[in-house]
Amino acid sequence: MGAIIEVNGLVKRYKSGFEALKGVNLTINEGEIIALLGPNGAGKTTLISSICGITNPTSGIVSVGGFDINAEYRKTRAMIGLVPQELNLEHFEKVIATVRFSRGLFGKPADEAHIEKILRQLSLWDKRNAKIGELSGGMKRRVLIAKALAHEPRVLFLDEPTAGVDVELRKDMWAVVQDLKASGVTIILTTHYIEEAEEVADRIGVINGGQILLVQDKAELMQQLGQKQMQIDLAEPLASDKLPEALGHYNLSVTDDLSALIYTYDINAERTGITTLLGDLQAAGFVLRDIQTKQSSLEEIFVGLVADQDARTANAGDAA
Repeated sequence: MGAIIEVNGLVKRYKSGFEALKGVNLTINEGEIIALLGPNGAGKTTLISSICGITNPTSGIVSVGGFDINAEYRKTRAMIGLVPQELNLEHFEKVIATVRFSRGLFGKPADEAHIEKILRQLSLWDKRNAKIGELSGGMKRRVLIAKALAHEPRVLFLDEPTAGVDVELRKDMWAVVQDLKASGVTIILTTHYIEEAEEVADRIGVINGGQILLVQDKAELMQQLGQKQMQIDLAEPLASDKLPEALGHYNLSVTDDLSALIYTYDINAERTGITTLLGDLQAAGFVLRDIQTKQSSLEEIFVGLVADQDARTANAGDAA
């Protein structure tokens, strides 16, 4: 499928001079799930708000479904469902009335079957006549999602949707997300739960300091940026964490309990060096008990990318 959202040169600069977005370019394809990862203050919410037409960018162009977000705001906004971080709901309103009202705001005709379907999907049907103030934080977040889906949007933004939600509710939410994707809805989510992005997203975007560091297919990202670690368990713990000079070029690390060695290598390298390492360990008198490997997680990749950018920014500031 083609692109449903195009962001070109998006800048958001406040009067103080602070730039929340620094020339962001982003293409989101119809029907995909894309996860935006970034630390607090990275620009995730500002980017979402700009695409939704809630925040006015300083410069740049955003189009949704081929329509400019500023010139044709009503058309673009009608295509978008937004689940914000804040639990901004009417305390004394009933659940079903809240969802009905949200549908009406977009000029959609009444459709009780659709409202019931959404509420059942989100396990809210039994709570349909309950007042919002009687619900738990997790259930209130479900109501936000129901509101966002009431007008049948083509694009759904989920800004930290599982914050404060228990594990069971979180599983239900992601089941709904997968159903929506199957029906053709495009989903953009921000999350601090990196394992969720790793599980549900088709592509991963990393944003920090108002800049997109990368947007890439999840599997490709794991393959290209991921490293593997080999843990070599020893038959007997080492006497100290100092290794023979003959092993120095392998950049080995020793576990805190001195019972194992850790060897990190690039999975795409022509030679991993494992065979040579094992031979040199044997020659140095090491007796091995077990060997196991693991690939870097998305969290480790993410932390590494952000750390690298922060280091470059700091170095640039020092040079200036």
